[in-house]
Amino acid sequence: MSVVGDGTERGDGEVDEPGWDVDPDDESGAAVVAAVGRQIKAWREAAGMRAGELGSAMGYGEDLVYKVEGGRRIPRPEFMDAVDLAVGADGKLAAMKSDLAEVRYPRKIRDLAKLEARAVELASYGSHNLHGLLQTEEYARALLGTRRPVLPPDELERALAGRIARHSIFDRAPAPELSFIQEEASLRRPIGGVVVWRRQLERLLLLGELPFVDIQVMPTCRWDHPGTGGRIQVLKFADGSAVGRADDEFSGRPISHPKQLRILELRYSVIGARALTPEESRAFIEQVLGET
Repeated sequence: MSVVGDGTERGDGEVDEPGWDVDPDDESGAAVVAAVGRQIKAWREAAGMRAGELGSAMGYGEDLVYKVEGGRRIPRPEFMDAVDLAVGADGKLAAMKSDLAEVRYPRKIRDLAKLEARAVELASYGSHNLHGLLQTEEYARALLGTRRPVLPPDELERALAGRIARHSIFDRAPAPELSFIQEEASLRRPIGGVVVWRRQLERLLLLGELPFVDIQVMPTCRWDHPGTGGRIQVLKFADGSAVGRADDEFSGRPISHPKQLRILELRYSVIGARALTPEESRAFIEQVLGET
């Protein structure tokens, strides 16, 4: 038995799949994973297989099988396909991939993704970093890598996967109206190095071409800037309700009261009026890209 770079153990010819352990504080997610684990164990026993035999049949380690069956590890889609075939479940275990699709991401990211999936309008002002929906995978990975304390590899991969999964918002039909205002500094900081930075700027230009996406840049030279308190985000839904959050208002908590939302919307509208127009912003991004 040896230990590999991600900290998982491997036996001879068997892989203890790197993956994500269940967050004990995520009760709903833990319940789903536990239920799937019980089903896998029941099918294994019905097939007359031991955990080690099942692991060998799939090319994984025995330890991973026990972790999944015990509800301590979130199995990946390829694991579910392999176990379904190995125990002859005829697609019944593989069908559980949809149940696991959400809980594989951290609860905070799941909650945000659900809100974004419902939103018909999204308005976001970002001060230091680009909004997660705008980030390339390379940029997001590099940005997450700057966190301190450093994220363990499995946690980084989990956070990254959750962030990229949210990009499905651009494929929705009908499309939501998306508005982003970014500080100039967030465009000029070469997160991940020059190559990653250039690709990120190119992605901004591509997204800016979508008819339902507006991207504006707030120049550093603007002195009359009401957004110095930090990030602002407002999401509006089809039923007329909304939710918002700001770094320096309402203790940073999500708010939904109309009076509080009006404060955030007012501030966002003034920031947008002070920022470059979408057309001017595109020219600015192209200029920054040219300077790289």
